[in-house]
Amino acid sequence: MKFAHLADTHLGYRQFGLIEREKDFYEVFEKIIDKIIEEKVDFVIHSGDLFETARPSPNALLVFQKGLLRLKGAGIPMYAIAGNHDMVMRSGAIPPHVIFKRLGLKVISPINTNYTQGDVFIAGLPHYPSSQVKVLKSKLADLSKMAAKYDKSILVLHQGIDKYFGYNYELEIGDIPDNFDYYALGHIHNYINDNFGEGKLVYPGSSEIWKTSELKDYNEHGKGFVLVDFDGPKPYVKRVKIDISRQFIKRSIKYDDLESDIAGIKELIEDADKKPILDLEIKDVDSDTKVVYDIIKEELGDLALMIRPKFTMAGEKSIDEIFADENANIGPKELIIKQLEDYNSDEVNQLALDLYDYLSKDKIDESMDLIEQFYSEFYDKTKNYESAPQDEFEDVEETADEVLK
Repeated sequence: MKFAHLADTHLGYRQFGLIEREKDFYEVFEKIIDKIIEEKVDFVIHSGDLFETARPSPNALLVFQKGLLRLKGAGIPMYAIAGNHDMVMRSGAIPPHVIFKRLGLKVISPINTNYTQGDVFIAGLPHYPSSQVKVLKSKLADLSKMAAKYDKSILVLHQGIDKYFGYNYELEIGDIPDNFDYYALGHIHNYINDNFGEGKLVYPGSSEIWKTSELKDYNEHGKGFVLVDFDGPKPYVKRVKIDISRQFIKRSIKYDDLESDIAGIKELIEDADKKPILDLEIKDVDSDTKVVYDIIKEELGDLALMIRPKFTMAGEKSIDEIFADENANIGPKELIIKQLEDYNSDEVNQLALDLYDYLSKDKIDESMDLIEQFYSEFYDKTKNYESAPQDEFEDVEETADEVLK
């Protein structure tokens, strides 16, 4: 038996407010469906954050419906849970997955926690916020008892685990029952393939670059999904990389080398099929940053979909340099970073430092623009979601089932 495991497709995500980026997420999802059908798997598991929001756009719903129907036509069922992005933070809310049950989507929910596919037990739960961890642990214990009756079992969750998440997690690794053969996880956008108990614990990662901090993992592991062979004594996991058609290019440039480095970037991207996203750090700037930005925009603006510049003034250390130099004199920026250590987030550090720079120079409008950009790119990922009480979720889902019938 062979199945595909994917997660965090975030259909409908309009990164940086760009319709082109929304279409990129649809395109890679369609490529994944193509590959899954080509591999002739027995079933598919989606471990949450199918959509970017709990109220997906018509385009997002249509793209998923087409993919689901293609799988159905190939005789491949899909099992899915709701992630934190799929859940409305409102009492009595249900995820958008429910509307696809009539089309064959097998929704794993608090009132329908498990299925069997052949002789394989498939169980799971939707995302639970940290405020409901006691309930989550109790339900996991119940699923563990049920799994003990089967030779092969899969646990599907969309949670952050302390061993892999670093901060703002919901579960510690010791909270996970150890008697499942495969742990189909979602929520972390990087690829993780680990041994756990007698089986495998896998985060397949997001299908596209949801935020630029994923670039390091993308360069190492790519984006895509995993194929799992369940016939042996232990699951065999194969990484399937799916090409994303738009490049994310991150460069660090010295101000003195600006002209030659811009020429090199221009040569790299001028023949690209799709305009790339440029993430540029310009160091040792001894001029007005607006002048430098205007130069970059004039030379590269027509070739890039978006340019995201960061400037470090002459004599000023970048964040990487501040962290690397343990003997550096402690100034306001070092103190800011020290106070933010618990967040374990380069993005939060960078936001705080940029705001310090702008606000110390009374650049209020620039500060507001920076906050709005940060909010749109990162806020939904870092906030603590408070989903509806699970008993109300169950009542509403039962009502929805009756309507669908």
